[in-house]
Amino acid sequence: MGAMARPRKPLLSRDRIVETALSLVDGEGLDAVSTRRLAAELGVSGPSLYHHFRTKDGILDAVADRVCADVDLSMFEDGTEWRAALDAWARSYRAALAAHPNIVPFLAQGPGRRPSQLRMADAVFGAMTAAGWPRAHATHIGALMRYFVAGSALGSFARGFVDDAALYARDYPHLDQAHLLAEHQQQVDDGAFETGLRALLDGLALRYRSATGRRTTDTRRHAPPC
Repeated sequence: MGAMARPRKPLLSRDRIVETALSLVDGEGLDAVSTRRLAAELGVSGPSLYHHFRTKDGILDAVADRVCADVDLSMFEDGTEWRAALDAWARSYRAALAAHPNIVPFLAQGPGRRPSQLRMADAVFGAMTAAGWPRAHATHIGALMRYFVAGSALGSFARGFVDDAALYARDYPHLDQAHLLAEHQQQVDDGAFETGLRALLDGLALRYRSATGRRTTDTRRHAPPC
């Protein structure tokens, strides 16, 4: 009877490294990611990681790119009117970031060389200029939306208030209901996002008229009937 073959180790791949790093970021934060920790989690030697990534920042770049790859950009390519496109994109962008809030501070540094974020910036800018926005305005809109969405996904406003009615009643009388905010976290945070997004889009619609002389109308192309 021949010798029993040794069990083969799972192949180390870029995707495995990124998924493992993302799990660490989600569970423990950015500081949990190191080549030593990743090697231990993957059951490999530290130097083997360098065949795929040279630095920790390179790994985090790939993690950030993986998160942004989930953002839907189709609304910028299918003829959707610019305001409706920004609305749909902001919701998809927020959902992707809210699923991985610990990576948001790293993402906030800008796109760098990350393909997913560069594709997103290109799609937004291209759609805005195609709609008639001056180039400077289109740049400002992309930045403005990124600030707003990233901020909304970074953490919970409602969860930051403690459940202690006496604290607010004693010293902060205008916050007499603040102790209830954490209990209604999703309702409060989603409501804040909806209010902010609507205000941003309403304001941009006014700027659009003054910048282009056009009204904001629904210019979506409709598919012909079957």
